[in-house]
Amino acid sequence: MFLIIGKNDVPMYEASLGTVKKDIGHLNQFIIHAALDIVDEEAPLSSNMYLRTVDKFNDLYVSAYVTAANIRLMLVHDTKNEDGIKNFFIEVHENIVKAMTNPLFDVFRNFPTAFDAKVKQAAKKFLI
Repeated sequence: MFLIIGKNDVPMYEASLGTVKKDIGHLNQFIIHAALDIVDEEAPLSSNMYLRTVDKFNDLYVSAYVTAANIRLMLVHDTKNEDGIKNFFIEVHENIVKAMTNPLFDVFRNFPTAFDAKVKQAAKKFLI
């Protein structure tokens, strides 16, 4: 599961990318929200946007990436693939910047379907 979380912990985008082999339903959301506190503590202390694996729940890992605008990209996964996850986050970050610089973009109406397709394409390229 992949989630983009904006300021004030508002979810902006959510996608199931197949990074977890077994179906655990809404537990992914609880795992990500539990890891948000860790991300908020570590982000100001790190000079890197990519924070690597910030939390672990049973056999699931949570990796995070924090943009300069404090938008958190969080991924729940069950395999270690640090380079692939980092490249996935970088590509998604570039797509976020492109989407948000569009004058017709409205955060409250969510990201366009083209953005969703690009996220899933990046997941296939780097994560699966």
